[in-house]
Amino acid sequence: MSKHVLVWLDHQEAHVFNIQRDAFSESTLRAPARHLRRHPKGASEAKAHPEDAKHFFDELAKMLEDAEEVLLVGPGTAKLHFLKYTHKHQHALASKISGVETVDHPTDKQLVAYAKHYFIAADHMR
Repeated sequence: MSKHVLVWLDHQEAHVFNIQRDAFSESTLRAPARHLRRHPKGASEAKAHPEDAKHFFDELAKMLEDAEEVLLVGPGTAKLHFLKYTHKHQHALASKISGVETVDHPTDKQLVAYAKHYFIAADHMR
């Protein structure tokens, strides 16, 4: 895994970008499918199982364990939930998260350019 890693995250999936100077690689992790819970009166609705997010975050944390610096981005609250999870369950990974930014749904190339700009600025500040 490269020194700099960007994670675009929502509640359905995570895209992990290993950023190198002249190239990048991307991996995708999908969240567990929602379970359909049936109510005794016949009504049914899709709801997340309480352990779904934990399993998803566990797998994502395993993907990031070799990273040196991580930038979390995404459109909603999943990135903040993952950050909270790392502070509670993955202390070593929590210390590697250098930033959390809100971005909508950019292309892969836009994300990589954003990450390179972010990490270059962060490296210059050190």
